Amino acid sequence: MGRETYIVAPAQSDAPPSLPPKISCPSNFIPPSTSDPFVTTIMSDPNAVKEAEASMANLLLDEVTGEKVSKSELKRRQKLREKEAKKKEKEAAAPPKAEKKTSAEDDEANLTPNQYFEIRSKKVQKMRETKNPNPYPHKFQVTNDLREFLKEYEGLQKGEQKPEVTVRIAGRIFTKRASGNKLIFYDLRAEGVKVQVMCQAQNATGSVSFEDQHEHLRRGDIIGIVGFPGRTAPKNRPDGELSIFATEVILLSPCLHAIPSEHYGFQDKEQRYRQRYLDLIMNDRSRNIFRTRAKIITYMRSYFDKRDFTEVETPMMNAIAGGATAKPFVTHHNDLDMNLFMRIAPELYLKMLIVGGLERVYEIGRQFRNEGIDLTHNPEFTTCEFYQAYADMYDLMDLTEDLVSGLVKHVTGGYETTFHTQTGEAHTINWKAPWRRVEMIPALEEACGEKFPPGTELHTQETNEFLKKILKKMNVECSPPLTNARMLDKLVGEFIEDTCQNPTFIMGHPQMMSPLAKYHRDHPGLCERFEAFVMGKEICNSYTELNDPFDQRMRFEEQANQKSQGDDEAQLIDETFCQSLEYGLPPTGGWGMGIDRLVMFLTDSYSIKEVLAFPMMKDDKTAAEPKSAAEVAGIEPSPEEGIPHK
Repeated sequence: MGRETYIVAPAQSDAPPSLPPKISCPSNFIPPSTSDPFVTTIMSDPNAVKEAEASMANLLLDEVTGEKVSKSELKRRQKLREKEAKKKEKEAAAPPKAEKKTSAEDDEANLTPNQYFEIRSKKVQKMRETKNPNPYPHKFQVTNDLREFLKEYEGLQKGEQKPEVTVRIAGRIFTKRASGNKLIFYDLRAEGVKVQVMCQAQNATGSVSFEDQHEHLRRGDIIGIVGFPGRTAPKNRPDGELSIFATEVILLSPCLHAIPSEHYGFQDKEQRYRQRYLDLIMNDRSRNIFRTRAKIITYMRSYFDKRDFTEVETPMMNAIAGGATAKPFVTHHNDLDMNLFMRIAPELYLKMLIVGGLERVYEIGRQFRNEGIDLTHNPEFTTCEFYQAYADMYDLMDLTEDLVSGLVKHVTGGYETTFHTQTGEAHTINWKAPWRRVEMIPALEEACGEKFPPGTELHTQETNEFLKKILKKMNVECSPPLTNARMLDKLVGEFIEDTCQNPTFIMGHPQMMSPLAKYHRDHPGLCERFEAFVMGKEICNSYTELNDPFDQRMRFEEQANQKSQGDDEAQLIDETFCQSLEYGLPPTGGWGMGIDRLVMFLTDSYSIKEVLAFPMMKDDKTAAEPKSAAEVAGIEPSPEEGIPHK
C-alpha cells in the first residue's frame, strides 16, 4: 500500500492495556494517531498483533542500557565496549608524558609588568650581592659602534667569516632566540641600527661558561659583545645575514622592566612624552627627530660663525621682564630678598652688547613664558636671536631667506618638504627664495572691505572703536582687554596668517605693536618690522632696531599705559636699557627665530611636544606611586654624612 505499518495492541477492556517491553526507537519516531482509520484496522487484526508479539520475543536485553535489541546489535555493542576497555588499560599502563619544558623567558612572558619588575629586581639584587656576574661593571672597551660595524663589513659574502678580526661592540637586546642549548641569537640595537649576534657554545671563551653567560640576559638588557664579523649561511636566505659571531657576552646593565613588544610598539602619546627614554628605545622616528634638531642648531651656529658673529650668553633671571610681549614666570632670590623674572627674550641684553662694540652677536637659548600650552606653544622653548650693526630689516629679510632655505637643503636634501596637519592633511612647503612679502594694513583692508585709519592714528581711541566694529562685522572674537594692538593682532591672525602656507613675510606693523622697532622711514605710524610665517605659524620676527633713546622711552610709557588697561603682556620701562641707548646704539637689525617650530616643519611633526625631549606635562594624579627597585628587593638606604655646601 506504500504506507508504513504501525502495530498497536487493541484495547480489551476499560482498563489501560499492558505495555509491551521497552523497544529502542529512532529519535525521529512519531507515534501514530489512533484516529487514523488505517491504524484502527490494524488494531482490530489479531494476526498482526501475534506477529508483533513474536517479533518482540526474539529481542535480547542490553544489560548496560536496559534496552531490548536484536542479537546482531547486541554483539556489535559488546565488541565496541571490549575495545574501549582495552584502550583504557593500555593508557593506564603507559608512563606519564613528560611536561613540555619552557624557558625562563617563556614563563616570564606571561607575567604582568609589576610581577616581571619584582622578580627581575630580586634576581638582579642577588647578582649584586654575589657578583656572579656583576650586573653593573665599571667599564667595557668598545672598538666599533654598530653603524661602523655594518658599514665596514657589509661586503662579506654568504658564509664568509673573519675569525682573525676581534670586534667589541655594545648595545641593547631587542630579541633573544634560542635554538637548543648550544645556539642563541640576539638582535642588538644601538644608534638607530640593528645587528644580529650569533652565539655558539663551541666559540665561547672566557672564565664564564656558555650557559652562565646567557642565563641572566633578557630583552632590554645592555650587553657587551666580544667576537668576530661574519655572514651566516642559512638555507632559506640567499645572502645570509651580517652578524657578530660572539666569543664572549657580558651583561653591562640589566633592564628591570619588560619593554614593549616590537609588534605592538610604544605608541601612546601621553606615555611617550612622560617616558621619553622608553620612547627613544622603541621608536626610531623619535630618535631621528632629535638628531634632526641637533643638525638644525649646528647649521645655524655654523652659519653665524662663518659670518663673524660672536655667540654670547645673557642672564635668564632678570629684575624686569623685557624684550618681548608675554607673561613671565616669577621666582624669588632668598639672599637678596627680591623677586626675579625668568627671561621671556634676551633682546635688551644683546642690544646692550652692540652698544658696547660687539657689532655682531647671537644667542641660542631657552626662553620662558607663563602662557598656555597647545600644539605650537610650550612654556619653555628655544630661540635663536642675532643682532647686526649697520643692517636693517631689508638686509635681514634677505639673510633669512638665505639662512632658512640653505638649512632646509642641508637637512632634507631639497627645498620642498611635506607637512601633515593634525587632521592628516598633507601640504607641500616650498622653502626656496624669494619668499612672498605682504604689507599688513593693505592686506587687512582687502580682507575686511574697509579703509583703515592712517598709521599715525592707529593708536587712538577712535581707532579702538573702529576696530571693535570690524571685529563684529567679520564675526571675530578677541579676548580682553580690547586694546588696539590686540585687536589688530587678532585680525592679522584670522585673515593674513592663515593664507601663509609657503614662507611669507608680513611687514608694516603699527608702532604700538612693536615698542622696540624703529619707525618706518616711508610710512608714518608704522615701523620697520617683519614676521615670517609658514603654514599659518610664526617662525621668526625681525626689525630695524629703535636706537633713539627719546623715542624708546615714549614707547615704553605707551606700553605701561596698556599694562594699566589690563594687558598683562605689555612691557615695563627698563631704565638700564634706556640708559645704554644714551651712549649710542648704531643702526642695527635684530632677528629672532623659534627653533622648535622650525624643527616641527622639517620633521613633519604637528605637535611641539614631538620635538621637545621633555615637554611640559600636567601631573598624572591618577597614576599609583610605583615601587622602586630597591624597595622591591628589600634594600635599606645607607646612612650618609651631610656634606656642607661650600
